[in-house]
Order: sequence, then structure tokens, then C-alpha cells
Amino acid sequence: MAAAISALNAKIRSQPVLNYVFSTHFWGPVSNFGIPIAAIADTKKDPEIISGKMTAALTVYSATFMRYSMAVTPKNYLLFACHFLNTGAQLTQGYRYLQYWNYGGREKALEAKAQSTLSETRKEAENLAEEGKDLLVRAKDKVLK
Repeated sequence: MAAAISALNAKIRSQPVLNYVFSTHFWGPVSNFGIPIAAIADTKKDPEIISGKMTAALTVYSATFMRYSMAVTPKNYLLFACHFLNTGAQLTQGYRYLQYWNYGGREKALEAKAQSTLSETRKEAENLAEEGKDLLVRAKDKVLK
């Protein structure tokens, strides 16, 4: 049994593509791609939920490992791509965080929400007024009959 496993391992390791796919140089970056995918998906969410500290930490982490991926032998371009993408996504999130909390984005969002609520309330009040007029006319007709 051990000889069969050893032979299978030797066969895998003798083929460059399979050797790469079965290495940490492949599976490390593949598993790390969840971080930038989540960050990109979060760009559609409300910037109020962005953690500035976590975004800064992930930016530094990705920049560090982007450098590390080029320092190892052999160079790990897949890891570099993963952390390059994550650095960009985290910088985007950092910009959204700063825009929302420091440069007036929150006030603009609250003002837009207030305007939206006001217009909805006006429409609802107009509809209720129309319904009230209709009820008044029907009640008047019943009384006069």
C-alpha cells in the first residue's frame, strides 16, 4: 500500500502542472481569494458597516504578502495576483470609509434618506386626503338620500 502511494506521489510530482496544483503555491492563493472576492462584493453595501481598522489591517497584510510572493523562490504569481486584487479592493473600501465618515458622505446619505422619506410621506398624505374626500362625498350622498 505504501509503495502504491509512493508511486502515485512520484507520478504526480513528475508532471509540472500536477506538481503545481498539488502544492501550497497553488492552494494558498486559491484559498486566499475569498478575501478580495468578499471585499469586492461589499462595495455594493452601505459604507456605514465598513470597519476602518480592519480595512487598514487587510491593506497592510495584502501589501506585505504581495511583496513576499515575489521574494520566495520560485516567485508565486498567483499569490501576487490575489494580494494585488485584495489591496485594490481594500483601498477602495478605505476610500469609501473615509468619504462616508470624514468627508460628508454620511450627511449626504442622511439628507437623501430624509428627502426620500418626506416625499413618500407627502404621497401617502395625498392618497389619504383623496380617500377622505371620497368617503365624505359618499357619506354626504347617503345622508341626502
